[in-house]
Amino acid sequence: MADVTVMGAGVFGLSVAFACARRGARVAVIERTGIAAGCSGGVVGMLAPHAPEKWNALKAFQLDSLLAARDLWTTAAELSGIDPGHARVGRLQPIRDARGLELARARAAAARELWPDHVTWEVIEAPAGAWTPASPTGLLIRDTLSARVNPRAACQALAGAIRASGGTITAGDTPPDGARPVVWATGVAGLRDLSAATDRAAGNGVKGQAALLGLNAAGQPQIAADGVLIVPHADGTVAVGSTSERDYTAPDTTDQQLDALLLRAGQVLPVLAAAPVIERWAGLRPRAKSRAPMLGPWPGRPGHYIANGGFKIGFGMAPVAGEVMADLLLDGIDRIPESFHPEASL
Repeated sequence: MADVTVMGAGVFGLSVAFACARRGARVAVIERTGIAAGCSGGVVGMLAPHAPEKWNALKAFQLDSLLAARDLWTTAAELSGIDPGHARVGRLQPIRDARGLELARARAAAARELWPDHVTWEVIEAPAGAWTPASPTGLLIRDTLSARVNPRAACQALAGAIRASGGTITAGDTPPDGARPVVWATGVAGLRDLSAATDRAAGNGVKGQAALLGLNAAGQPQIAADGVLIVPHADGTVAVGSTSERDYTAPDTTDQQLDALLLRAGQVLPVLAAAPVIERWAGLRPRAKSRAPMLGPWPGRPGHYIANGGFKIGFGMAPVAGEVMADLLLDGIDRIPESFHPEASL
């Protein structure tokens, strides 16, 4: 019997499993469909911070996780031999008007107080070049904390690192009889199961659509503008995402909403307009009712735990999410923000 059993091989499940394996625990990951089969197998991979204002536990946790990301992905790459595509390339955002400029400067001042000195949030003049988004003021926000990762490669790197650390990843949908502790990191299906078990709404799936373009812009900063996320990956592709749909007909098909997103992307950055679309992707992202990640004991089910609700920031939160869950599972130390506990989220 493993010391820790993790149900689900998305980024949350794999991060928890790897954090436990790094500390010497025997880990078994059980996955029904395949590694990164759900929303962790998307294409975008933007790891960007919340705005440095109205500071709270969620934003502090995310900051710690973004700062810890380099260690996680470097270690996973070394153990697995798979490049997760992580790089802190920064992010650009246009400033549209005087109110936006005032807000950006206030956030820059807050970042100087809240963020460590080696990462910044600042207002800059828009440089000339094909990778500069149009800005009505001629000014941009540039933050140097934002990073990117290739979601599928990152999950495969974590899986390889788990195996290299003595863990196993097998197919299945139920834990072995008597397995304890068991971590349920099963995404949208897990939120439904939790809702049914507690007779309280735990959350829901929100559909997202995104695309991969064939354009080599490796090393360029990410861009967030006009509701579009643009992420240049190291493999010669650029990801464009993403829609956010609570109402949908099919969870895994793309439609005219993605067409409209691609059109806006070409308007934000004209160099994208002629780039070929090499993949269209759609999937459901698990959104907890509180909108914060859900980490901690399963209410009323001793020995069972939940790691869910990554929604749009799962990859960005995964490094520290895995560590605090390992603290709880292996040492009984609870460093999880109270608002993240499943009981508080229901």
